[in-house]
Amino acid sequence: MVKLRGAAALAAVVLALSACGSGSGSPSPADSGQPRVLRLWHYESAESAMGKAWAEAIRKFEASHPNVTVEFEEKSFEQIQKTASMVLNSDEAPDLMEYNKGNATAGLLSKQGLLADLTEETTERGWDKLLTGGLRTTAMYDDRGVMGSGQWYGIPNYGEFVMVYYNKDLFAKHKVEVPATFEEFTAALDAFVKAGVTPVANAGAEYPAQQILYQLALTKAQKPWLAAFQSYQGKVDFHGPEFTYGADTFADWVKKGYIAKNSSGLKAEDMGVAFMNGEFPIMISGSWWYGRLASEIKDFAWGHFLFPGATMSPGSSGNLWVVPEKSENKDLAYDFIDITMSKEIQNLLGNSGGVPVAADPAAITDEKSKELIESFNKLTAADGLAFYPDWPAPGYYDVLVAGVQNLMTGSKTTSEVLDEIAGPYEDNLADLGF
Repeated sequence: MVKLRGAAALAAVVLALSACGSGSGSPSPADSGQPRVLRLWHYESAESAMGKAWAEAIRKFEASHPNVTVEFEEKSFEQIQKTASMVLNSDEAPDLMEYNKGNATAGLLSKQGLLADLTEETTERGWDKLLTGGLRTTAMYDDRGVMGSGQWYGIPNYGEFVMVYYNKDLFAKHKVEVPATFEEFTAALDAFVKAGVTPVANAGAEYPAQQILYQLALTKAQKPWLAAFQSYQGKVDFHGPEFTYGADTFADWVKKGYIAKNSSGLKAEDMGVAFMNGEFPIMISGSWWYGRLASEIKDFAWGHFLFPGATMSPGSSGNLWVVPEKSENKDLAYDFIDITMSKEIQNLLGNSGGVPVAADPAAITDEKSKELIESFNKLTAADGLAFYPDWPAPGYYDVLVAGVQNLMTGSKTTSEVLDEIAGPYEDNLADLGF
């Protein structure tokens, strides 16, 4: 695995980078005068930091490309996750698409020949100068589709990580202090349960629950285990202390009432809306929610902290801009990516609750945004970005969804669930020749 020592470079980039990769470069075919269309798909909500920044990027793009219209379609994460290979192998492929990073997603599509190789554009436009260290890990894939080396197949323009969001008003009402250790965290959860409050908002039908299980496993994990799990640099024992603790503790949290058993069928949007409505004191999820919370929460004070007792948390560079190989407007897609890397868009992203990779530090004036970037700096300084649990094998996302749902409903033991998630992982290793 390409170690994430360089991930701390994102913090330095956010706080100190003075150059950016914007600029029109050489004349584009877009200047030919003929009407053209750029078909763009992404799955960020309009109120998220990325949604706001990319909406402005569309306006900027159309202003600088007067003969081009952007046809934007908002897709759900699940839609793109489940249908990308099929869509990108058809005539329905867009020209530019947001896609999840990692071996099981962007890596798989690159291996299948469905993504354009962006290496030449990355060098010519200077994106490689902005995306240094750990930011490159998820953008580059070898001929096996394994991240960290090879060619550039995607461009991230933000960072992300999982944290603990909390409702300050509910903490104050129930006299619960912000925890600094894992023991204090579980004591806080106990205090809410004792008061008749389910503390943790959750969604078992999509990514949130599996990320909680993974975060719990990471409290017992060291770097060699992470390298083995994510980049196949060693054997992973799914009945070892890391995953066993994660699965046992997650199941125990359900039994103790920290997590509602009936949240097994909920989706991420259900979880986020419930937290924003003040129904739960805690939500363990990613920085992609940050801008939306800042925009939509009006009735209570909220904050966040890194997961107590862990030096690593799920996180990485943000999702990728990928250009389908079948796109007939690759030049327009490259121009649009370039605009999202510009200072103007990066500054907007940073002040809207995102973690930009090429912002002007003096331009980040929003206090909430500064808090977010400070937490990211702290995590990356400890080399603490641990990627996501569904990355290592194709189809693994659905395997993990089913696994955590079985833990929540009690339909399977933790040992049975660990066997279930071990199988597809080990099958993928065999397919890759490990």
